[in-house]
Amino acid sequence: MPVPIRRLVVTLTLCCALVAGVTACAGSTRSKSVDTGLAAAPVAGTPSPSTSAEKQKFAKTRFVANAGLAAGATYQWIVKPWKAGKFKKGAHGRTFALIKAAAAGGFAYNRLKAAKRNAQGDPLLSKALAPLSAGIDGLKDLPAKLRKGDGNAAGAFDDVINKVKSAGQSAGAPVHNQVPSAGQLTGG
Repeated sequence: MPVPIRRLVVTLTLCCALVAGVTACAGSTRSKSVDTGLAAAPVAGTPSPSTSAEKQKFAKTRFVANAGLAAGATYQWIVKPWKAGKFKKGAHGRTFALIKAAAAGGFAYNRLKAAKRNAQGDPLLSKALAPLSAGIDGLKDLPAKLRKGDGNAAGAFDDVINKVKSAGQSAGAPVHNQVPSAGQLTGG
């Protein structure tokens, strides 16, 4: 009898940590300005490109990095287990796979939102990503669906990631999967 109780305690602890982590990642916004009383000034040490060409170059680079991390997390912890049948009821390791998928879903959503903001700095990328804004915004509720065991949520993540990769490719910013570390995934 103690083994099921121990599993329950571990599972509840992991779920609480996951919810706290996803909430912290999704809800945090940081200001990059200092209140001087009269006007906001940029924080010292923050590199700022001087020409519009540099701004576009950096926007494309940041887009590729953020979209790549989202694609890597989605593939590693959502798509692969989904294709292997880990999300089906009764599957061995289902609970742990769902916990990892929910964390990866929150991370991927966060990185896709950042990639969408980065794409706004490049005219070609912003045009390519404009039709995908609703799809990216629709991913907001999918980590909760993954936690509940909705297997169709994994397919939706995969579809949006593939569309973002295609949009990046068409705009001259090819996106490759970059699997994030566990620290990046949990925000640590």
